[in-house]
Order: sequence, then structure tokens, then C-alpha cells
Amino acid sequence: MRAVLDIVLIVLDLYIWLLIASAILSWLVAFNVVNTRNQFVAAVAEFLYRITEPLLAPIRNILPNLGGLDISPIILILIIMFIERVITYYIYPAVF
Repeated sequence: MRAVLDIVLIVLDLYIWLLIASAILSWLVAFNVVNTRNQFVAAVAEFLYRITEPLLAPIRNILPNLGGLDISPIILILIIMFIERVITYYIYPAVF
């Protein structure tokens, strides 16, 4: 059972890094540093969008409009970190 919890923790950590990569790529596209006409950039952007948007969209619907500022990735990262702490401190020690 601990192996399953370790895999869950690894997947949650990986998802945090994907959220960070998605935010950085969106900044790079917005400031015209990278161009989405490049096939590789477009493929990476599409992958990151498809993997992160299902969890970010409900958070964006709840948050008020803050203009051009999108804090939904930060909220999701905090939620994931909370889940990781609950697993580490409460569930993991209880498993034999």
C-alpha cells in the first residue's frame, strides 16, 4: 500500500511541475518569446493545455475576475500541496 501512496505522491509532484511549465509557456507565448506556429511549441502547448485545463477550469469559474491576472495555477498548487501533506502526515503512517 505504501508503494501506491508513493506513486500518488510522485504523480502529484509531477503535476505541479506541469502546472508550472504551463504557466511559463503561456507567459512566453504572451510576450512573443516563442511562436506557436512552430510545431514543437504548438504540440507542447496543446499537451500542457489538455493536461492542466480540466482541473484549472473549475477554479477559474469560482474565482472573481482579476483582470489579466490568473491565479488559478497557484490555487491548484496549494490544493495539491495540501493533499500531499495529508497523505504524508495522516495516511502514510497509518498504512502498515
